[in-house]
Amino acid sequence: MSRDQDSGIRDQAVARMQREGAVADPCVLHPDPSHLPALLSVRNLTKRFPITRGLFRRTVGAVRAVDGISFDVAPGETLGLVGESGCGKTTAGRSILRLIEPTSGEITFDGVNVRALAGESLRRLRRQMQIVFQDPFSSLNPRMTVGAIVREGLTIHRIAEGAAAETRVRQLLDEVGLRPEYASRYPHEFSGGQRQRIGIARALAVEPRFIVCDEPVSALDVSVQAQVINLLQDLQRQRGLAYLFIAHDLSVVEHMADRVAVMYLGKIVELATAADLYREPLMPYTQALLSAVPVPDPTTRKRRIVLTGDVPSPASPPSGCPFHPRCPHPQKDAACTRIIPPLEEKEPGHWVACIKQAPTAISWAEQQAAGATHPPERFVPVASLHVRRPAEPVPNPSP
Repeated sequence: MSRDQDSGIRDQAVARMQREGAVADPCVLHPDPSHLPALLSVRNLTKRFPITRGLFRRTVGAVRAVDGISFDVAPGETLGLVGESGCGKTTAGRSILRLIEPTSGEITFDGVNVRALAGESLRRLRRQMQIVFQDPFSSLNPRMTVGAIVREGLTIHRIAEGAAAETRVRQLLDEVGLRPEYASRYPHEFSGGQRQRIGIARALAVEPRFIVCDEPVSALDVSVQAQVINLLQDLQRQRGLAYLFIAHDLSVVEHMADRVAVMYLGKIVELATAADLYREPLMPYTQALLSAVPVPDPTTRKRRIVLTGDVPSPASPPSGCPFHPRCPHPQKDAACTRIIPPLEEKEPGHWVACIKQAPTAISWAEQQAAGATHPPERFVPVASLHVRRPAEPVPNPSP
């Protein structure tokens, strides 16, 4: 997304908040999304799945799928949520929408406590919060026509009925780049990219303000990915939408996100603006991820940070820093196995969970008491440095 497009989205958000009396002057809003009033606020969100055994299904442990994460999403902002498969990204997104009930934590949407809602009040909130699922094949009911799939939300929330609903369905299909006459067809008649567009139209039908995009392009080929990314950016610009964009492809996130949160074993280990994170990643895990991003130049050889060992089980995470068994930081020592690193601000707007990346609130005396032998020291390997491409729309290939 270009900076001009980015500014346009925020201008829409400012104008809406002015109409609602939230701000008196747009000058009080800084261009940084972290300075905008939060549309979505998540605090200490936790989701644990019980492990049961025996005839009576006795609980013997728990899988810590999401382990105390906190973040905000501003109006018109895209927050990228990245990490390896199994780190808890999808569970976090679904827990926010209460498609999965969280174990604990606070979820606030536009000042409303989401976890306190039930029944009709929760149904009304779902108009404001929607999801685009990862799999465009299994997320659509094969027994329903495209028109019925898109119209279902309009009917449930009593937005439109009869001819008005049919007109709205045709408008939505046209908005996502599909022909209105496709409304009478079934999902199996479409390609993966077209099915994902149908899923986007379904999410847009109830006019939400926030959408969880759960790896919306990971099941698509590269050319179709570009089309869907462009579509999401266009819709955000036109409607002022806020996205939680879940992905494991850092190249896609670079194009989409204003800020990026990196998850590892259910925890957020780094959170920063996209420009800062891609320019200077500070968490060793993020550095390893960025070193694996392919360079689109066959003549360039890129060094990789190869992590040793396997990802620990979320049912039995390591003590101290969850990343310490695989961490390549040269200052790693015994303190990393005993101290749980807080997510702290290393630079303005750049939050990192690492006690060995200076500066840190964990004093050297505290680290020595935990067995430290190496003082904190800033470490950014050359292999992790990522040259951010100019901000511009992804090329939209011809069909």
